[in-house]
Amino acid sequence: MAKENTAVFTFFGASGDLAKRKLYPSLFKLYQKGYLKDRFAIIGTSRAEWTDEQFEQIVAESISGIKEEAKDQASEFVSHFYYIAHDVTDKAHYAALDELITKLDEQYNVGGNRLFYLSMAPNFFGQIALNLKSEGLITEEGYNRLVIEKPFGRDYKSAKQLNEELTSTFEEDQIYRIDHYLGKEMIQNIEALRFGNTIIESMWNNRYIDNVQITLSEKLGVEDRASYYDTSGALRDMVQNHILQIVSQLAMEQPVAFTDADVRVEKVKALRSLRVYTPSEAAGNFVRGQYDAGDTGNQYREESGVPADSNTETFVAGKLLFDNYRWSGVPFYIRTGKKLADKFTRIDVVFKKPLIDIFAFPQKSDAALQANVLTIYVEPKSGFALKVNAKSTGQGFETEPVNLDFFQDADKEKEVPEPYERLLHDALEGNSTNFASWSEVAYAWKFVDVIRKLWDIEDPNFPNYLPGSMGPVASDELLQRDHWAWVYKLNK
Repeated sequence: MAKENTAVFTFFGASGDLAKRKLYPSLFKLYQKGYLKDRFAIIGTSRAEWTDEQFEQIVAESISGIKEEAKDQASEFVSHFYYIAHDVTDKAHYAALDELITKLDEQYNVGGNRLFYLSMAPNFFGQIALNLKSEGLITEEGYNRLVIEKPFGRDYKSAKQLNEELTSTFEEDQIYRIDHYLGKEMIQNIEALRFGNTIIESMWNNRYIDNVQITLSEKLGVEDRASYYDTSGALRDMVQNHILQIVSQLAMEQPVAFTDADVRVEKVKALRSLRVYTPSEAAGNFVRGQYDAGDTGNQYREESGVPADSNTETFVAGKLLFDNYRWSGVPFYIRTGKKLADKFTRIDVVFKKPLIDIFAFPQKSDAALQANVLTIYVEPKSGFALKVNAKSTGQGFETEPVNLDFFQDADKEKEVPEPYERLLHDALEGNSTNFASWSEVAYAWKFVDVIRKLWDIEDPNFPNYLPGSMGPVASDELLQRDHWAWVYKLNK
């Protein structure tokens, strides 16, 4: 049975696109499943001068497509929403906000539980946190939790300053840094796959694994995010958070227990052992790209809002190395980019071939044993596949690769919580397993900063890949130098 959670939510940035597309529908799903029932209230804040009724209408529209038969539930759910116009830089506005939160706390018998969600420009994060404390919105009764969206800083220095501002009000265990990739079903399955199966974990090391490949591919370009994206780029937007979070789960040691504290300890240990490159090492182990014009659409530099001389990368590929006993000598190859062949996320774990191919001697063909590959399909389909070698059907004795696979069926896929639904529930429960700790963020920035500083002083040869490809040629050459190739490649 679902456990009812009680809280007053305050959404800073309630008029934003993320709130309408993800947050309100996710909260409604929690309501439908019984994780929210009667004892909750949601306050939306922004500069817009809306009434409660206008805000309720916006929320109702955002959840209208979930279930036609849920109209009665939707009406009751929306009645828990309230609105207050708020300038986060004006301390006087916090008194009115506190008065409303206190009123709703008593009205809904919430018990002092306050959850503040910051879904707005990150330059306001620190100021909001400081004002929440100075103006008395942090309560002694119940809990106070702060949920914040990325980006968390632009580099290590700015991230450290932001963290100091947040921790002057909130303790580390009260801060929930959202990374929606950590809410994805198959990312959370990494730990179940590794630590729930002796056959997998016993081979999860440099004795048996040759390399690990992580691909986060996007089919679309920057679309309407150009103004943000051009100040960020693929390295900051994808590698520093999503990809390094996935890497830490793949590389971590087994935690003492499956608790948020123990899992975070091991993720931090893994990121501490990630080799921070020198500038010359970064130049040899990372490549970047920017998409050109294709049959339809513009090249990146011609997108609306992008400077004609922009050197912002829309593609990154790199080789990561760990300096620890488990992973010494095993490269982790990563790549991500926009306007690639398709939209998907996958992890390919490539195992070492047998030292001796005993089947090669009697074979008359050139076929040789292929490497075993464990593939974790994150999206759009969810599942696993293990490529093994088997005997070909027929006379003689030749081998061929076959797949042992499992994929979620359509009915079960419908039951899988959306990432924001899962993460909002975890924040209500006080479970920070799938949120990034400050130490994880810090080590990720220290790794990325070297690459970013190098690229900021180099003049790249952009654009250097076509839409519909899997990135620039240099991405393939990165693996070819180690006598490997990307497991997923286009049949061209």
